[in-house]
Amino acid sequence: MRSPHEELLVAGTTVRFGREMRRAHFNFAPSYTPLNHGSFGAFPSCVREYQRMLQRETEAKPDTFIRFIYPRLLREAREAVAPLLGAETDEVVFVPNALTAINTVLRNVTYQDGDVILYFSTIYDACLKTIESLEETTGVRGYCIELTYPVEDDEIINRFHAAIVEIRSQGKSVKLAMFDTILTFPGVRFPWGSLVPICKEYGILSCIDGAHGIGHIDLSDLTRIGPDFFISNCYKWLMVPRGCAVLYVPFRNQALIRTTYPTAEGYQPASHRETLSQTSYFVGLFEKVSTIDTTPYICVIEALKFRNQVCGGEERVRNYCISLAKEGGELMAAMMGTEVLENRAGTLRDCYFTNVRLPLDVAPEGSPQGRREGKIPAGEVKAVADWITITTVNEFDTFIATRYYAGAFWIRISSQIYLERADFEWAANVLLDLCSRVRKGIRSSYD
Repeated sequence: MRSPHEELLVAGTTVRFGREMRRAHFNFAPSYTPLNHGSFGAFPSCVREYQRMLQRETEAKPDTFIRFIYPRLLREAREAVAPLLGAETDEVVFVPNALTAINTVLRNVTYQDGDVILYFSTIYDACLKTIESLEETTGVRGYCIELTYPVEDDEIINRFHAAIVEIRSQGKSVKLAMFDTILTFPGVRFPWGSLVPICKEYGILSCIDGAHGIGHIDLSDLTRIGPDFFISNCYKWLMVPRGCAVLYVPFRNQALIRTTYPTAEGYQPASHRETLSQTSYFVGLFEKVSTIDTTPYICVIEALKFRNQVCGGEERVRNYCISLAKEGGELMAAMMGTEVLENRAGTLRDCYFTNVRLPLDVAPEGSPQGRREGKIPAGEVKAVADWITITTVNEFDTFIATRYYAGAFWIRISSQIYLERADFEWAANVLLDLCSRVRKGIRSSYD
């Protein structure tokens, strides 16, 4: 019996990236324009059908599949994903999402009074809350490095180094540093690979939140860079069903991971762990963590087949999406008479996101003429950003993330193989319409 992917190949599936790809291989409603892949991802029809096949097999023979077939398929999926990280099979395991993996790492590390977790102000909000939660139950404290974009990579590196020196001068110790591969908002490339060596120099554990990582940037030299922990969602950019994330823990650190979260049947007390190899214990921990639908983990195999055989491989996908994000963002900025977010070195846009400033001005606090001039009162900036976002949903059947950031209104759009230049042009026209309505004070209310 052929898999859904093999059936596609037999039928002939060579299609161009862009709207033709969207119609042929994805499951969006015809009226919907998918501009926000970065939040929840999307996966092709062949992967959907493969997952449904796995679910049917599970329901047909639950014990047979879950107890005997699933462990074999799970190992095959780990074998398939490991090369994308330049890792060994037994250095990678699957969890439902990046936040689960972040909690698994941070809550397995032991802390003493005076220990510090170092992070940047651009941290994903739920990761920050994880640190704040640890502050309630352990002696560790968080230390935030403030960043406002656009900023140069060298400045980020200098601030990181300076923060470590400052913390040490206070008699404290940086136990762990957490930073991103690509930020959530603004959606920009982050110089994570340059910060890992600094962590090594100071004996700091490095935990990389690569939620926007695998399937998005080239991570084949991950093990050469050598972070202590690396986490990446597969359901975002690798085109795997939700939820699925990969946790990379190099052999040297696997003894630090004593339990999953939640703790499950694979856990063994310290006295028992001493009789097991670190690697077999680590891998075994994650083989079964409560009873959930783990078919997304196994779908990694089918997703990679699609990306390699239908899309032409990771590099072709990457080149198209980065080029489209740059070209599409520049087109939108030109149409709106604004700018894309970039630094002087041009490093921020080496990813699938584009951030474009909206043509809206903000009146100083208390300015009596601001509204008459079509400017946004300072006290209304969040409400305006939220209105633009929800109106793109309610009136235009899309989602354009809009925020007031660093004194201006910015939108973030995701590039993907099912989009093309015309989609960015359409988005710019939508935003021009909404900005015109905002300047005129015309804003509908949505319950």
